[in-house]
Amino acid sequence: MPDTKKKLSFFSIVLLGINAIIGSGIFLLPTAGMKIFGPASILVLVFDAFLAFMIGLCFAECSGLFDESGGAYIYAKHAFGNFIGYEVGIAAWAVRIIAEATMYVAFATALGGFFPALNTSLAKNIIVTIMAVGLMILNLSGIEAASVFSNIITVGKLLPIFLIIIIGLFFIHPGNFTPFFVPSLTHTSNFSDATLTMFYIFTGVEGLVVTAGEMSNVKKNLPRAIMVVLSVVTIIYILIMAVCIGVLGPKLTQTSVPLQAALTAMIGKVGSYIVVAGSVLSIGGICIASSFITPRSTEALADNGILPKAFSNKNRKNAPYISIIVNAILILALSYSGTFTYLAQISAISRFAQFIPTIIAVMVFRKTMKNQPRAFKLPLGYTIPIVALAISLWLIFNTKINLLIFGFGALVIALPFYFLTRGFRERKMK
Repeated sequence: MPDTKKKLSFFSIVLLGINAIIGSGIFLLPTAGMKIFGPASILVLVFDAFLAFMIGLCFAECSGLFDESGGAYIYAKHAFGNFIGYEVGIAAWAVRIIAEATMYVAFATALGGFFPALNTSLAKNIIVTIMAVGLMILNLSGIEAASVFSNIITVGKLLPIFLIIIIGLFFIHPGNFTPFFVPSLTHTSNFSDATLTMFYIFTGVEGLVVTAGEMSNVKKNLPRAIMVVLSVVTIIYILIMAVCIGVLGPKLTQTSVPLQAALTAMIGKVGSYIVVAGSVLSIGGICIASSFITPRSTEALADNGILPKAFSNKNRKNAPYISIIVNAILILALSYSGTFTYLAQISAISRFAQFIPTIIAVMVFRKTMKNQPRAFKLPLGYTIPIVALAISLWLIFNTKINLLIFGFGALVIALPFYFLTRGFRERKMK
């Protein structure tokens, strides 16, 4: 029977990808890039885009081999067995927790940039506590997030971004890019720090391939969409970075809200209002959406035996209340632990627990599933996965140990749960 379900067009795939990648990071990270690597941080963006593109293509090939959902967890399970699959499933849960904590702190940071009295650690902790508890209560009540949030988020975040780019091109001072390579900043450790920090703004490309089954002519459209999406996003990021540096110069390192500071410098206080409204609306909307998705992802892991069965227990409102409460506690604890930039680094590095198994799985499946039809196959043999793996390992090798502990700690903590839940998984398979 032919599939009559309406498929996503190429244009829809591109819009979906752009919306998935452009998030809270672009509103706040230009300052971190400037602090770590100076004006040359623009080149770091290009390097990160290159890495994101290769990782995205590896996900694209793997996704074309399976009909079941699950992403990196499914690829790891089929390539390396149940234990590695389990660990990657746990990593996926940890990534969502870390990402949500990062967004809560991003929201508090955006507010603190507009209201100086809120620009303290205590105020940040109070704000994220109110958010976490409020969204937990909302979620426990069983209220579903309205789809209108998606449209509001998209308009809210893109409007100030394009406004800054269009107006900013007339306010750039070329002297602010000199020296382009700051001698005191231009060394390997700073380059790796900047690469990790700014890679956060490219995370999300891996999510695009999850919808591969909904795309028309996926073999042709998916790789083209990844190229177009990353090209568009990279151009937007470079223009934003160039405007922030060109308008603010050294002052960029002194603000926690760079886009707001840049537009304020260009058009006055009204610029501050525009960016604050856009960033708070965007980040707040993403937090609301994530607060509904994360516990349900946790529930799915429990249903598959990756987490204890209790995580799928529901209350009278059909809400997975244990998942909601546990996630809220973990998110709060992580939110208290550091600044937005610090959490963005943890969020970025933790994703490699999914990226690296998927990259290697491409090469494994070339041997174990060589006759399996593929929706998409990477060109150049093993070149792309090998280069992606080499850069990923280099980045991990150059990451500070405390970030690695936070980023990959869930893999160690999860070890006893693998054996505690093994009986349930075996019964489920029978």
